[in-house]
Amino acid sequence: MADRESYDIGALSKRVAEAKGYLRIDERASELATLDGAIAEPGFWDDPAHAQELSKRASALRDTIREYEQAAGLLDDLVVAFDLAAEDAAFVEEAHQLFEGLEGLLGGLEVASWFSGRFDAGDAILTVNPGSGGLEAQDWTEMLYRMFSRYAEKKGWKVRVLDLVPGVGIGLDKAMIQVEGRNAYGMLRSESGVHRLVRISPTDDKKRRHTTFAGVEVSPVLPDDIEVELNMADVRVDVFRSSGPGGQSVNTTDSAVRLTHEPTGIVVTCQNEKSQLQNKESAMKVLKSKLYEIEEQKRSAELAELRGARMDNSFGSQIRNYVLYPYQMVKDLRSDVETGNVDAVLDGDIDNFVIAYHRWRVSQD
Repeated sequence: MADRESYDIGALSKRVAEAKGYLRIDERASELATLDGAIAEPGFWDDPAHAQELSKRASALRDTIREYEQAAGLLDDLVVAFDLAAEDAAFVEEAHQLFEGLEGLLGGLEVASWFSGRFDAGDAILTVNPGSGGLEAQDWTEMLYRMFSRYAEKKGWKVRVLDLVPGVGIGLDKAMIQVEGRNAYGMLRSESGVHRLVRISPTDDKKRRHTTFAGVEVSPVLPDDIEVELNMADVRVDVFRSSGPGGQSVNTTDSAVRLTHEPTGIVVTCQNEKSQLQNKESAMKVLKSKLYEIEEQKRSAELAELRGARMDNSFGSQIRNYVLYPYQMVKDLRSDVETGNVDAVLDGDIDNFVIAYHRWRVSQD
């Protein structure tokens, strides 16, 4: 027979009640009603970009409310299942499955509640650049590009390639993707920093152990209503022939665009779209996102200085080690989470590291 005490239904009931509070379900329901009213108005789609943004916000609100209601419904079903199991052992397995399902759903809701930043719920621009290590670093850049792409696929997110620059001989000299999905930016913020690889070099005839690095930058895709101060006189625009696979006509016209922001030295290249105009628009969005991120980092550093705190996780710091030889281990240097299943990690199984980082971040806050 199922034992209510051993399953601690009371604790689950408390977590469901807490979820309604930290998810601000009543506020979200009110906002959703307002948005649904706006969407139903004639002429709503006259401004497609704004309409799409509001529709996306409404969809996110609806998903959160639905998940909370699902949790509340599972709790009711669980109580009934345990009552029935007390009389009939045939309901014990059903009660167990409901309990496991509710625990998993609440865990997901609790994780989602950590992403309360202004852009956390939105899309992300993720860039991988090789560090020291020559050909090794280029190969490592391609491995990380694949790892993040596979992670996004596992999460059900959409990946749009903005720029892939082939390396000399092997790998990639740069990879930039836009990741579109719920909490994509909030989740992927965990990956910003330097990733270190230790392995036997596939390019070394003497089979010596090499250490190489790659830097990862993560920026939010800014909504259209966010204004970023940008003087176009400070931006140099270069066009050139695409080096990527692209689509039809991409490699036969000067469709690729490179933007150089002279004051900061930021260089953004986009070459995956078919037209020069599309690439320029994409590059401009990325440039504005990076400039916005720089200003946010400056403000964070100033606040930390005022508080007397040290920025342990400043941009460019080494965040994770991937060791393939003489032993196999991936370890995050912030959360101390580690695993010996390197192959799975490089195939995109990094959710444990992402969640552990945010749990660590919340504990620091």
